[in-house]
Amino acid sequence: MNLKLKIWRQKNAQAKGEFVEYAVENISPDTSFLEMLDILNNDLIHKGEEPIVFDHDCREGICGMCSLHINGHAHGPDEDVTTCQLHMRKFHDGETIVIEPWRSSAFPVIKDLAVDRSAFDKILQAGGFISINTGGVPDANAIPIPKKDADESMDAAACIGCGACVATCKNGSAMLFVAARVSSLAKLPQGRVEGARRAKAMVAKMDELGFGACTNTGACEAECPKGISIAHIARLNREFLSAKLKD
Repeated sequence: MNLKLKIWRQKNAQAKGEFVEYAVENISPDTSFLEMLDILNNDLIHKGEEPIVFDHDCREGICGMCSLHINGHAHGPDEDVTTCQLHMRKFHDGETIVIEPWRSSAFPVIKDLAVDRSAFDKILQAGGFISINTGGVPDANAIPIPKKDADESMDAAACIGCGACVATCKNGSAMLFVAARVSSLAKLPQGRVEGARRAKAMVAKMDELGFGACTNTGACEAECPKGISIAHIARLNREFLSAKLKD
């Protein structure tokens, strides 16, 4: 496959960026998207040019680092996959591929395609944890949890915090991320004790960091690589309103 790439190049958050065109040749359809970028960077290094900076780590769809906006889609045109799981067979020979970083004021550009997603860490530090003493590790069957609740909690816990929901939302909202974190603990007895404090603290931190409001367009769910449902946003709203009413 021979492809033309239009890649966003930007030195830092303050610098003015621009699209730069590159060409890659003889790319196997079975090559992953990040491997294709590796091939391009290898060519650039051999030419004495500066390689393209992009985030990656596990390359197994677990860490959420590979945050790329590809042809207008977070993580590319395939469904329920991260960029590292995307393969070049999803594109056509001779196609032009536009590659951008996440677009959100809360995720400033570090360089080129890499953005600072530490805002998510700050939201988690505000309340995405259990701080009460739950004692030693109990037997798996010692605390009975209805299967429906356990399944919903695990579905929410599948969130990898990649930021695709923010990058996709027209308002740059982090509601799906926050909802997944709140929901994963709200359905478990260990998490119920601090439920009210958690919901208020995480929503407050989200607003403080400049994330936008949710208007329920469903774009976040459509682009989420783990298929997190916006039903969790409804639970977050219930948790938050209940906490405020108690106040």
